[in-house]
Amino acid sequence: MKNIYMIGIGLIGGSFAIDIKKNNPNAIIHGISRKDETLNKALTLNLIDKKATLDDIKNADLVIVSIPVDATVKLLPTILDKISETGLVVDAGSTKEAICKAVEHHPKRRNFLACHPIAGTEKSGPTAAISGLYIGKTNIICEVEKTTFKLQEKALQLFTAIGMRIRYMDPVSHDKHIAYVSHLSHISAFMLGKTVIDKEKNERDIFDMAGSGFESTVRLAKSSPAMWTPIFKQNKENVIETLEEYIHNLQQFKELMEQDNFSEIFKEMENTNYIKQILNGIN
Repeated sequence: MKNIYMIGIGLIGGSFAIDIKKNNPNAIIHGISRKDETLNKALTLNLIDKKATLDDIKNADLVIVSIPVDATVKLLPTILDKISETGLVVDAGSTKEAICKAVEHHPKRRNFLACHPIAGTEKSGPTAAISGLYIGKTNIICEVEKTTFKLQEKALQLFTAIGMRIRYMDPVSHDKHIAYVSHLSHISAFMLGKTVIDKEKNERDIFDMAGSGFESTVRLAKSSPAMWTPIFKQNKENVIETLEEYIHNLQQFKELMEQDNFSEIFKEMENTNYIKQILNGIN
């Protein structure tokens, strides 16, 4: 794949660009963005080789779409309109059902591969892009059977070359599972940050007492609202379900505290320590 077009050159797209170029020195990375300042920054950082527009997509061997999921839903049909018969379009959205539905009847649906690389940091923009972001990370691929086999092969070669593991899943299951392991985590961080900020208005020295535990727990609250609001909107039903369960557990914990039932609190925490084994399996 020589002509690669990045639509969105932030953390996800920029990190893809770095490692794709490392493995394919002859590849030409073209950048597309609504903001010219983003393209200029990406050029300065050597994330892209050239600026491009949507009309240039007809020349693409590969298009990677890494923009907010609401924008992806709107733009993806237009991208497929412009892609050549041999070109491949890949997205990197954190929700999959709405994106897949947006192009399910498109005549070039076979040129699209629905993906979710589960990787990232709380940072955003071109300066957040880093080499090696995807090493050992899982890439969820949905509806793989709807993509032309030769294009599947090219995509898998690219993903494995930059160190990714591949997992296949249907869009509905993906959105349900990701609500628990990703979307709820971000909501928890945002609301923990809000709680502390609200309290800090009255107790100015509260942040002097915040240690590494607080910092690591609230880290995700630094994530981009422009990216996460559309994710919550597209996955609303699943996110509400996870919140109901989470709120129930918090309420139950509060009631145990009120009852001075610390032996049961100990058991709850001890049982939850099993998460260590799960996370060791992920790592």
